[in-house]
Amino acid sequence: MSSVKGNLARSVELTNSESARLDIEVLLAHILGRERTWLYTWPEYELTTAEQYEFDVLLVRRKNGEPVAHLTGEREFWSLILKVDASTLIPRPDTELLVETALALCPQSTLRALDLGTGTGAIALALASEKPGWQIVAAEKSAAALALAESNRKRLGFGNVQVLESHWFAQLPPQHFSLIVSNPPYIDAADPHLVEGDVRFEPRSALVAKREGLADIELIAEQAGDFLDEDGWLLVEHGWQQAESVRKIFIAAGYRDVESRRDYSGWERITLGRK
Repeated sequence: MSSVKGNLARSVELTNSESARLDIEVLLAHILGRERTWLYTWPEYELTTAEQYEFDVLLVRRKNGEPVAHLTGEREFWSLILKVDASTLIPRPDTELLVETALALCPQSTLRALDLGTGTGAIALALASEKPGWQIVAAEKSAAALALAESNRKRLGFGNVQVLESHWFAQLPPQHFSLIVSNPPYIDAADPHLVEGDVRFEPRSALVAKREGLADIELIAEQAGDFLDEDGWLLVEHGWQQAESVRKIFIAAGYRDVESRRDYSGWERITLGRK
């Protein structure tokens, strides 16, 4: 057995993590069923044999590169605790920019919105939490991810979100939305980062797209117009070096007021356009 303080010091063992201390805190808090702040309030607490064993197992898995979110089974996004698993992408703080921008562009208290490739349901549920009067469709092609999104929806109690199966627009009946948002696959299959870090444990189908990562964005831009209201907005997340290419795709597809927005690191990470 060891104390909380002693286990926190084991962050030095996570040489492959850029957030070693945070990783240790999250895993310890998860094992103990406590908030991270509790760890510093009770640093001398001695873990039971069972708690120590469980922590040791998770620490070994983290050393082998497994994402912390997979080890705990959850990730916070937009202050919502979402269940996660290996069936889809782990929600990332960068994607909150998509939510922020959508809310700023659409201040209406009522509208219809579509989240394409919803994964865990993160974007749709974040929008629903801010706009209870919106009716939001969350579309996903993966059956496993679809079940996960629906589980998150039910657990969080958002009755204004409908989760349904569709590969982009293919299975959607004819309808219109004032807002369409998506965080689609946008990584080139040859990108060396696919064999590094947490993404090794995430599904390739949610990460990789043809045509140097732009194929799915092209399809969404080309087909979204048939589902958008006049003056409706399309917003997509993309790679930090793709903004210029995505703007060209939007313009070629006939969108107006096309621009890209920067994340907190200064990279252009989302592009938007109006029908």
